Amino acid sequence: MLRTTIAGSLPKPAWLAEPEALWAPWRLAGDALIQGQRDAALVWIKTLEAAGIDTVGEGEQFRDHFVHGFLRKIGGIDWNRMTPMGIRADRYTAEVPTVTGALSRNGSVHGAEARFARAHTDHKLKFTLPGPMTICDTIADAHYGKRADMAMAFAALLNEEARELEAIGVDVIQFDEPAFNVFMDEVKDWGIAALHRAIEGLSCTTAVHICYGYGIEANIAWKKTLGSEWRQYEEIFPALNESRIGQVSLECANSKVPLSLIGLLKDKEVMVGAIDVASLDIETPEQVAATIRGALEFVDPERMLPCTNCGMAPLPRRVAEGKIAALGAGARLMRKELGGG
Repeated sequence: MLRTTIAGSLPKPAWLAEPEALWAPWRLAGDALIQGQRDAALVWIKTLEAAGIDTVGEGEQFRDHFVHGFLRKIGGIDWNRMTPMGIRADRYTAEVPTVTGALSRNGSVHGAEARFARAHTDHKLKFTLPGPMTICDTIADAHYGKRADMAMAFAALLNEEARELEAIGVDVIQFDEPAFNVFMDEVKDWGIAALHRAIEGLSCTTAVHICYGYGIEANIAWKKTLGSEWRQYEEIFPALNESRIGQVSLECANSKVPLSLIGLLKDKEVMVGAIDVASLDIETPEQVAATIRGALEFVDPERMLPCTNCGMAPLPRRVAEGKIAALGAGARLMRKELGGG
């Protein structure tokens, strides 16, 4: 019970990429970059194992960004045609590539990375992919004309990739959908349908990660506008509970999300965010245990997976290491409290 995991990204070591930055430029090239990425992935896998995290990942060390790391190997995208685009309903603006033709996956995107990770851990292995809706909110469209159509095209390619990852031995495939907390009507109209296309034919555990974003200034400022309670999940959790996705995440640590909303996911495993990724303060194990304890009022321990609120790529490495250790220790405290050892 209380099997721990992380949301996804972890900081790049300073020798691999510019620290504490999204879209951080690599500091290595060619074969040295590949070896450096593998070294960084191995460091994080073993850090997670040492902290007692049950389901580990490679921390997205092979990607410059959680979305664009997948897109760079997809055909139909013009990387020389960068378009200024408002992200998450104009929360911030970024220069993004443009879809100019029919999308295609002309080979494995993350297969080599997954094989490396699988070969270096006996723990359950999670691999993250960007969700179709969030991809469409992070790339410009000059071909499909409708987001729903482009999302279904991406979902088909994600499904090809996910089937390969499952065959390699990945235990949990997670689709990252922070856009679900912004475009709630579209989630119900076509967002979940796109996820269903992405998981078609899979027998491994599937998950969707929905958060309030990385701990960057634009997201922190946006959250200040959301009022005394953050109830975005309330609009989408009933539909997600009826979906074929196995696990659903939500932010809990230092958030204004009412924990009672967990009760809307009565048929799902729930990833409970017990680590605040928007703060440099390292939680104590007791603070993590308190977040878990509060969530246990609405979900039984067998269905709860203590997790981080979001990825930790922009954080200082030492802070992420401390937060991971606190997550593992806090879960152990709660298992002992519940008599589970």
